[in-house]
Amino acid sequence: MYRASFGNLGPAQMKSGLQKTLLLFAAVALVIVASAGSASANPKYAGFVMDAKTGKTLYASNADALRYPASLTKMMTLYMIFEAIDSGRISKKTRIKVSKNAAAEPPSKLGLRAGQTISVEQVIYALVTKSANDASTAIAEHLGGSESGFAKSMTSKARALGMKKTTFRNAHGLPNSGQRTTARDMARLGITLREHYPHHYHYFSTRSFKYGKTRFGNHNRLLGSVSGVDGIKTGYTRASGFNLVSSVRKDGRSIVAVVMGGKSGASRNKHMTNLISRYLKKASRKGGGNLVAKTGGATRIALPKTGPVPKFRDANEVRVALAYAKPQKASNFPIPLDRPVVGKTALIDSLNKQRAVVAPVPRPKNDIGNAGQVATTTTVDVVTTSSTGLPSGWVVQIGATPTRHAAEQLLAEAKAKTGGMMKSAQPFTVVTQRNGEQLHRARFAGFDGKSHAWKACAALKKKGYGCWATQQ
Repeated sequence: MYRASFGNLGPAQMKSGLQKTLLLFAAVALVIVASAGSASANPKYAGFVMDAKTGKTLYASNADALRYPASLTKMMTLYMIFEAIDSGRISKKTRIKVSKNAAAEPPSKLGLRAGQTISVEQVIYALVTKSANDASTAIAEHLGGSESGFAKSMTSKARALGMKKTTFRNAHGLPNSGQRTTARDMARLGITLREHYPHHYHYFSTRSFKYGKTRFGNHNRLLGSVSGVDGIKTGYTRASGFNLVSSVRKDGRSIVAVVMGGKSGASRNKHMTNLISRYLKKASRKGGGNLVAKTGGATRIALPKTGPVPKFRDANEVRVALAYAKPQKASNFPIPLDRPVVGKTALIDSLNKQRAVVAPVPRPKNDIGNAGQVATTTTVDVVTTSSTGLPSGWVVQIGATPTRHAAEQLLAEAKAKTGGMMKSAQPFTVVTQRNGEQLHRARFAGFDGKSHAWKACAALKKKGYGCWATQQ
């Protein structure tokens, strides 16, 4: 310990020595405070660490305070891309045309030119590594018709995933005062990307990406330098500060950690490294995953567990196009190609909605369908009430049609064609409203767990049906 000794000094000398000592102590104190880099003193800071196997919160600081996501936004953009690939809307080889608007986006960017095209897989790599704003806008316009339309879909998806405080206004994260999120919501999204799209998640560990003659390195410097880190995304704007979401899997443990509002890339990375070092060892080796801590409490809720979503086939696109004024019998499938094909759009819309907004009640077996015909299946229809609940457990959805009768026909045909696998399946329909249009979702319930539901989807796929499995 430092000791001050003044010996036989005179009053003036003692006063001078005391002042110097006090100054020395003050200087030491300032160094200690500066070296600590207290995150709590940074008004932009937010941090969160979640056990990805149990959903337990291991660390939280300003976890539910609104923050600007910056390029963490592209995590949701990528989620939407993966969903579109798995639903058959696009493939990794699909060429995306670059608009003037996309080409004009400020850096970080690839330097795309208006009128040129880029493949979906190139877009994925560009978003993960370079965090390219021009590529992000191009894919948003392709999938959403416009960037604002895509942003609305992103926000709807965020709500469906339980990201209650997140709002998106664009697909890249460039400054917009209305684009807000929280550290907790970003952790939820990071875990969801891992759990819903493990077959695409490997993109987040890409170290570099070559486009044209230029090779772009990943902005995430923790990849390859911190043991166990396998992604996910960085972000920065002046308003947001330096953001980072990290996924870590090591020694049977798994966490997702979020740092937002860092004062520099280096300090953010150092803080993230410290969080990983401190909290990974506190994570459990047990637990099934797919759990997210409920906002504001210790109770946990399961994320929607999405099963296989086979690609659309041309025959199936026609089969689910059931928007006829005159009902057709199930034996009339497939529907002629000259009929209006609206079923694919309806099914995609249905896949984008994780939960029904209304609850079913059983219909009598002799109920009359929309067109005055007796229903072909013992179905469940819906009314706007909370007195009854949706079928619980795993369900699979094979389409969404403009009429209930059409949905019933689709279910009847699917069950007849898949035989034993669907023998115990219970067909039902669920009504939803989308942009003023009423759709009837065609679903089956009564499965003995995830494995049974996924096998049912595989069987349906072989018969040409689109299929989406989820737990309710």
